[in-house]
Amino acid sequence: MKVLFTFYVPSGGVDTLNRLRTAVLKRHGIEAHLLYLNTGSGLQNSSETRIFTASSDQDIHHLIHSEHYDAIITTSDIAMPGRLRGLGYKGRIIFEAQGLGTRDQALETIQMGVPYLQAHCDAAVLPPTDHLLDMFIHICPWLHRFVIPNMLDTDTFAPISVEAPPYPVLAWVGRLEHNKNWREYLEICKRIIKKKPQARLWLFHDPTLANPEDEVMFRHMLSEYGLEDRIGIFMNVPHSQMPTFYSMIAASGGIMLSTSLLEGFGYAVAEAISCGCPVLSTDSDGVRLFITHNKTGKFYPLGNVKAAVSEALDLMNNQKLREYIRIQGRQHVTLSFSPDRYAASFREMMTALRVFH
Repeated sequence: MKVLFTFYVPSGGVDTLNRLRTAVLKRHGIEAHLLYLNTGSGLQNSSETRIFTASSDQDIHHLIHSEHYDAIITTSDIAMPGRLRGLGYKGRIIFEAQGLGTRDQALETIQMGVPYLQAHCDAAVLPPTDHLLDMFIHICPWLHRFVIPNMLDTDTFAPISVEAPPYPVLAWVGRLEHNKNWREYLEICKRIIKKKPQARLWLFHDPTLANPEDEVMFRHMLSEYGLEDRIGIFMNVPHSQMPTFYSMIAASGGIMLSTSLLEGFGYAVAEAISCGCPVLSTDSDGVRLFITHNKTGKFYPLGNVKAAVSEALDLMNNQKLREYIRIQGRQHVTLSFSPDRYAASFREMMTALRVFH
């Protein structure tokens, strides 16, 4: 069996998912290729998978007719199924709901996509995220749905023995755009530093994916809050190096903050937890898969900066609770998000759709 996953750009959580799943599917007898419409920072990450970058109809037509894929999974791109049919593709097309942004953005995408899903798609696949599942049930009740939890590489993303930074780190990973809610991160950090003057910010992002207006405002707010000399900005860090950084954050006595409005899954949060790095997060739906409050991480109410600071300080100062959360978090993600479980579910989906080879 041979399948193709398509997405806009190799970056972020979808890039992580694609590299993990193509490797595990290969072990389970399914050859999987990747097609990105644009180049991106994720191409620097090593992979044995065949990866194509093409955006023209001519190049995509050549690819699908020379490789003869049994099924194509189009991630987030609601226009791609119709495009593939227009280029003569006759196999199964599955729309994958990942990275659709805020609730309003996801709703708009799915509502706009109804005629395309109805005309061109055989099924939809999504993570077990409440808001996405509810939308597909109510907006597309006729579409065959498969719910498959994403996976984690908990062997690579594991605690590493590192030298601790000489200050507690307040880390944040994401894109500088509205849904990631970076403004709240800066507001929380400003208040934590009043309580812990030695603390420092570490921000990891991909500037090629930043909203230009957000990037300008980010610089302005750093200056306004007096944080310019208290922040380390890490750009396009190779994915393989992140376990070292998460382990350093944990060793420093610091935490990772996730301030998103909404997450379909939240790879950065899951990977941090897998490395023993304590996480304080908004209850952004997808992260419920791996955070139980005061057991595997901590939640704070979105927009409540005062509560966030209180929870952050508890996570940094209460050593007994901190260690409990680190151990329970690591155990939970290791047991719940195994790559082999993903591969078994994927093969079950292909069988249900009568894709055999």
